[in-house]
Amino acid sequence: MDVAHAILGIAMRAQHELTLFAVIGLLIGGMDELAIDLIYIGRTIWRRLTIYTRHTAMTMTTLPLPDRPGHMAIFIPAWHEADVIGAMLWTALQKWGEGSYRIFVGTYPNDLETTAQVEMLARDDGRIISIINPHNGPTTKADCLNSLWEAMLREEQSAGHIFKAIVLHDAEDVVHPDELRLLNRMIDRFDLVQLPVLPLRSQQSQWVSGHYCDEFAEAHGKFLVVREALGAAVPSAGVGCALRRSALAMLAAAQGGKPFDAHSLTEDYELGLRLTERGCRGVFVRMNDASGQPVCSRGHFPETLHDAIRQKARWTVGISLAGWDRLGWHGGFVERWMRLRDRGAALSALILFAAYLSAMGWMTLSLIQFSVGGFLLALSPLLKNMLGLTAALMLWRLTVRAWFVGRAYGWRQALLSVPRTAVANLIAIMAARRALAAYVGLLRGAPLRWDKTNHRFPDAASAERQ
Repeated sequence: MDVAHAILGIAMRAQHELTLFAVIGLLIGGMDELAIDLIYIGRTIWRRLTIYTRHTAMTMTTLPLPDRPGHMAIFIPAWHEADVIGAMLWTALQKWGEGSYRIFVGTYPNDLETTAQVEMLARDDGRIISIINPHNGPTTKADCLNSLWEAMLREEQSAGHIFKAIVLHDAEDVVHPDELRLLNRMIDRFDLVQLPVLPLRSQQSQWVSGHYCDEFAEAHGKFLVVREALGAAVPSAGVGCALRRSALAMLAAAQGGKPFDAHSLTEDYELGLRLTERGCRGVFVRMNDASGQPVCSRGHFPETLHDAIRQKARWTVGISLAGWDRLGWHGGFVERWMRLRDRGAALSALILFAAYLSAMGWMTLSLIQFSVGGFLLALSPLLKNMLGLTAALMLWRLTVRAWFVGRAYGWRQALLSVPRTAVANLIAIMAARRALAAYVGLLRGAPLRWDKTNHRFPDAASAERQ
């Protein structure tokens, strides 16, 4: 029994240190999030007391026409998207109607099904331009976008006009009818305009796909608002985003004629930061349409655990790991703070793993102690206070997220967002492990690949209900 008690004592001390590591990490993260929350609350109160008392919030019904109307080029890269690309393009054409825009869709010579669908639609409608990448897929998404850029330049020469802006979308996106009008107006003043992204709810995946609804409701309801208000770079989400043509041309001139970096896994995120470093201005725009709904980009996000882990791993590699190497640390305190937040995904996953491991460790050791006798190692007063503060911050975090989810999706989804946090944490931990392995592979010279996930396009009725 003396040996058992000695082993138990060693285990308890190790458990104490693991708990201390997890609590310190959670406290730092919780205080960081609290700072963002307080800035958002302060900004909201200030605007309501100063701006909205004198001016009514602008909507699409009161939005002026663009000062300099221009042609819009929509870029849609597509690799193995035969299941969704036809419905997406048809829906976009119906919603946008006739107008000064062209949709450039990039496919690959070894993806015959997707290519055939796009070319069939392009033959029937001149607003769609089918572009086949000179390389077999999958390359990177940025490489496909570069082929669309080159095709746009050729179209400008043949049509005799210059496009005003480039709009980015994915093959599964549900576009808003007012999107192009809003982007055309805002691009007069800014080099990058990002609209909110609101994932569609999936009845087949309330937990995995649903956690994207929670995260984007908060990120695009609060975090990007704060980021822009503080003067930090506004990153592109890769969909529902417009880029001024002259700004992309500037990037292209600095990168051998290719505005999108083919060596990046998250070229959309990097665009906003690179443009800001060159003196360009980005903006995040939340505006309601005539019915009171936000003008945003919608779509189904991954619905299986495997696909969600793959997608989150790609984001973690591109932003958290490779982003450190590729973009460095530039700008003042606020910009560096935002980049630190962006790149904390891998470390946050480690802290979450330690926290869950610590919780399971306490339960296991309590059962062992109960069976063999003895006394549990007492927690220090400092650690007890830290645990209490961590619990309070966690409760605050869950409440804030539920509020933003409720605003976007209703109170039922707000309640579900609380237990879905555990699903989000599990995905983050498993994605971090996959991302680390992928990053090590990149450092060893592994080729970059478009590690895309399966997509689904909703029927019209389900899209309109959400």
